[in-house]
Amino acid sequence: MVRRARRPVLDPTVPGTRQRGPGHAATPKRPRCAVLGHPVGHSLSPLLHRAAYAALGLDWEYAAVDVDADGLAGFVDGLDGRWRGLSLTMPLKWAVLPLLDELDPVAATVGNVNTLVLGPHRPGVRPLRRGINTDVAGVASALAGSGAPAADVVVLGAGATACSVLAAIDRAADITVLARDPARTGRLREVADRLDRPVRIGRLPDATSGRATFARPDLLVSTLPGGALPAVDPGLVPGPGGTVFDVVYDGWPTPLARAGTAAGARVVSGLDLLVAQAVGQVHAMTGRTVDAPVLTRVLADALVAAGVAGAAGLAGRTCPPREASKRG
Repeated sequence: MVRRARRPVLDPTVPGTRQRGPGHAATPKRPRCAVLGHPVGHSLSPLLHRAAYAALGLDWEYAAVDVDADGLAGFVDGLDGRWRGLSLTMPLKWAVLPLLDELDPVAATVGNVNTLVLGPHRPGVRPLRRGINTDVAGVASALAGSGAPAADVVVLGAGATACSVLAAIDRAADITVLARDPARTGRLREVADRLDRPVRIGRLPDATSGRATFARPDLLVSTLPGGALPAVDPGLVPGPGGTVFDVVYDGWPTPLARAGTAAGARVVSGLDLLVAQAVGQVHAMTGRTVDAPVLTRVLADALVAAGVAGAAGLAGRTCPPREASKRG
């Protein structure tokens, strides 16, 4: 249960929250959104959302605020009427669930939320809190160019992103999930039950030890953080006609991406997922739709400018920007 004792909203450095006490500055009138997480300083969501606002001609603000699970309830309770939405990273995708009034069907199925939409806003009435999951659509979008649906899928990791992967891939696929601790995959098993799809659970060390007992998959998805998979069993890496999807984008190409390229597989990066889920978030919060290539180009250019390892290779895969649509 989320404790409500910690209230980061009292911190005057957090923009657009109710500052209790005399002498605080008046709240700016521009609509506000933010990404919350712990830690959150590395997040690229501000770059993406601000680029979307600029492309759409919206005078909105978007910040990154460090909030942990214990402080989430207090932060959300303290938001003023200027706030329209929050992007949520771990560990908040599950922690937010008790605070919501509504869940969209996708979020209810996968049991986690990456977007909190606030509204409608009425004087004297707390805005409705709607939980949305755009990760599932983001995974589906990232894999859209992979050709025929995969028949055999291996997923590395069993967290919130892995749950979204289960919902995004073809229902006919045969799925194996390799987890650090198979005994702690209860949430993922619940999602599989709601989706009515069988899932085999194995041990993540089998992905690197050569002890895998299943056939080479058509699709290999890693939902692990950067550096968590220093090597992979070559027998797990799809060959020509298959796909390797690594949700990491920093330090590209990752060992898994290199293995996929060497095997002749199509390789998909976390950049594709990051942009696709952001497009969904922007639409959910603003009612407007921005073209994905606009965000992809901005993000890739920023990664190159920041000297992120492998970013030049990612930038080379982007599409030229197109004019953003201003229709909802």
